[in-house]
Amino acid sequence: MAKHLITGGAGFIGSHLAEALVACGDEVQILDDLSTGQIANLDRIRDNPRLTVTVDTFANEPLLAELIDRCDAVFHLAATVGVMLIVQDPIRTIETNIRGTELVLKHASKKKKKVLIASTSEVYGKGAKIPLSEDDDMLLGPTAKARWSYACSKAVDEFLGLAYWKEKGLPVVIARLFNTVGPRQVGQYGMVMPRFVQQALAGGPITVYGDGRQSRCFAYVGDVVPALMRLMETAEAAGQVYNVGSDQEVTIAQLAEKVRAKVNPDIPIVNIPYDKAYEEGFEDLKRRVPDLARIKRAIGYAPRHSLDEILDILIADHRAKAAKPHPKKAAV
Repeated sequence: MAKHLITGGAGFIGSHLAEALVACGDEVQILDDLSTGQIANLDRIRDNPRLTVTVDTFANEPLLAELIDRCDAVFHLAATVGVMLIVQDPIRTIETNIRGTELVLKHASKKKKKVLIASTSEVYGKGAKIPLSEDDDMLLGPTAKARWSYACSKAVDEFLGLAYWKEKGLPVVIARLFNTVGPRQVGQYGMVMPRFVQQALAGGPITVYGDGRQSRCFAYVGDVVPALMRLMETAEAAGQVYNVGSDQEVTIAQLAEKVRAKVNPDIPIVNIPYDKAYEEGFEDLKRRVPDLARIKRAIGYAPRHSLDEILDILIADHRAKAAKPHPKKAAV
């Protein structure tokens, strides 16, 4: 029975990972400040004796050191995520992403605890080569645009992780996630798929930022989580960077049309300029398609869920949540 620490374990991906690890019979410790995660995400396993949840931040360094000391390996998922949050709070983005990773690596290196760092496809920046391969150059925008602070901070995380591997022999694996989606993901921080589904179920309109011709590839969390677990188990993955996602490309306009067709064909779709959605001069990535050859060679990874299957799951999940009665307030 292995013991794992998941930073950010009450978040969308972290909670699914915690469930999967507990289901395998492993022990899971979670450290989360609940800034974007929520305890309700862990409801299915909250009573499991193999789960321990600590509500605190990485800034509590003695606590972080103790939790790392107790575990066999660390899934470092804690980060500021979502374009909306990044644009609105760039200081928090930079400090959380870089300082948190620095502290995790510092304490994990003392006893050579393997670390998986969840990175992002954002690090490719405005790179035009498609598909995007792990060794491709990065092309980031100017520092005057807060939008690029996330990509830059996660790139620094990768540099730190790989430096600890090369200099100190700490087993570190980097997973660059490409638009992971599924139940429990919320749209309030800029995540497009849950936002579209929520808007459609509420009667619309579905709001597309920009002209909608930008494209993405959406991977189901139920495909991504097993890949993270396999990468953690694979000794040869240490010191490597892996794209993790789907290579089924769709434009955002096409995604909006798919959601509308599945929920209500009469719902309007409206376009909102980036300047109004985020900030003046906002820059977006036109295409983001991963090359999955490296991870397929390493662990045999291939996404199993199609885009239509993912949308069906997400729509059903949101409908089920909407149908649940709200808990009644206790009488005073």
